[in-house]
Amino acid sequence: MSSVETISNSPGQTQRLGRRLGALAEAGDVFLLSGELGSGKTCLVQGIAWGLGVEEYATSPSFVLVRPYEGRLPLYHIDFYRLDDIAEIADLGLEEYLWGDGVCAVEWAEKALALLPEEHLLIRLEHVATNKRRLLLEPRGNRYIELLSSFSRRPKRA
Repeated sequence: MSSVETISNSPGQTQRLGRRLGALAEAGDVFLLSGELGSGKTCLVQGIAWGLGVEEYATSPSFVLVRPYEGRLPLYHIDFYRLDDIAEIADLGLEEYLWGDGVCAVEWAEKALALLPEEHLLIRLEHVATNKRRLLLEPRGNRYIELLSSFSRRPKRA
């Protein structure tokens, strides 16, 4: 399966799409989120968290870089927004998260693609209109092709 494109017409719908991804997530999954400021990355992570059974409301970890949440699997919400130097990102020691037993959701992943796991689900978010967003989900590796196949079989109405 190649990439899947979907449209979200509201922040709530973006969260519901994320919830579907979180419900399908397995230990070791890595979701890389890319998109301009305000494109819905954090809304999507909130849904992923809820899909994993996290009861907290996920917020952007821009100032702490990694915010962990406990659900049926640990979720590590990573945000590279404030980082511009790939060497600085490399020095963060994120290996235990990225190659661990939890689920990682990385905002602003485009800043460090060379350092991130080769196999992942890349999710590109872009503004279409005021509350409308286009999400392009691009699987890299068999695990993510399978995940996206399951995601696509589930009802599109989020």
